[in-house]
Amino acid sequence: MNAPAISAGDTAWVLAAAALVFVMNPGLAFFYAGLVRRKNTLNTLMMTYVAMGVGAVVWMVAGYSLAFAPGSPFLGGLRWLGLAGVGGAPEPAYAATIPALAFFAFQGMFATITPALVSGAIVERMSFRAYVIFLALWSLVVYAPVAHWVWGTGGFLRAWGALDFAGGTVVHVTAGTAALVAAKVLGPRLDFKRVALIPHNVPYVLLGAGLLWFGWFGFNAGSALAANGTASLAFVTTNAGAAAAALTWLALESAIGGHATAVGAATGAVVGLVGITPGAGFVSPLSALAIGALTACASFTALRLRGRTSLDDTLDVFACHGIGGITGSLLTGVFASKAANPDGGNGLLFGNAALFGIQAVTVGIVFVYTLLMTALVLVVIRAVTPLRVDLHAELDGLDRRVHGEEAYRGGSAAGGLGESVILHPAERGKT
Repeated sequence: MNAPAISAGDTAWVLAAAALVFVMNPGLAFFYAGLVRRKNTLNTLMMTYVAMGVGAVVWMVAGYSLAFAPGSPFLGGLRWLGLAGVGGAPEPAYAATIPALAFFAFQGMFATITPALVSGAIVERMSFRAYVIFLALWSLVVYAPVAHWVWGTGGFLRAWGALDFAGGTVVHVTAGTAALVAAKVLGPRLDFKRVALIPHNVPYVLLGAGLLWFGWFGFNAGSALAANGTASLAFVTTNAGAAAAALTWLALESAIGGHATAVGAATGAVVGLVGITPGAGFVSPLSALAIGALTACASFTALRLRGRTSLDDTLDVFACHGIGGITGSLLTGVFASKAANPDGGNGLLFGNAALFGIQAVTVGIVFVYTLLMTALVLVVIRAVTPLRVDLHAELDGLDRRVHGEEAYRGGSAAGGLGESVILHPAERGKT
């Protein structure tokens, strides 16, 4: 029997898509950084940038093997530790026309950005040291197992028929749930609900959201793992979902508050991208419009309800990514159609209520597992090092106290971004 042939076109597309997903990291960094106060700008940026380093190393050493190597229904094996046996030949169980290294690289971008999403819930107060440890542990005990369940050979949710084209459950339900737990465990910021905590740089928010939207074409369309019709479908549905959600968010804002805000437009677009992710390659473009609009309604409502509680999810990661991922995963069970993709399934709208049930139970399993394991990870870290920065660092700003730098010369953002100011060691506080 002949070995599978490498397709230059498919390989080029998947590598380009991996690069697009990589661009989402600085996009996320600026999206988050614009939403925080200026004294925490660099720390917020660093939380994503350090995830790029930690994620790459953990994924290469162990994460990829635990997620995708043949193993049990619950966890991949150890065969591919340190990329042993992963090279230029394809791995037909996942993608028969691209090198296994290309598949590794593409999936590694997902593994990198997922824990970085969690940072939005705990910025302005979490210890940088504790956060770095969290990135490594959480990637191994939450992300890798869930990725195996849904996407890995022999994974029990994959075998059961759960549909997740590009990470609705694997990425967004896990990250959103972890954000909820982390925000609760760390507790609120000292001045939460005492002073106005408003975004310090809305242009950063729009820049970040634009980069996320751009990179998301690789995130979703690249998940076809080939330059084919499914990739084209995912590209179109991704744009449709984001556009519909952004417009829906602006309409809701205008109806309730009387203003269509720039932050609202950016948030709505990101929520729509989250919502369409699980069904991007399984639903029609018109269904994507409905998914985007409905996801925006769900996340908008969740965000407003969170504001009435004592939960300090700083940048509403659970409302946007958790609720967005849950809603999108459930709606995939409604709108999925074999007419759109014969390799998918028919959802509730096309006479198959079973798929909706599978999606709902899948979401429930991933939510509960992530909740419990994230709590355990945080308990373990707290036994080794404090989870929060000290009082002085929180009040003075994590940029100065943790990193010894300032984003804006003279402490003012009025004149735009100047050169970072490196503080003399004597001026630095404890990290």
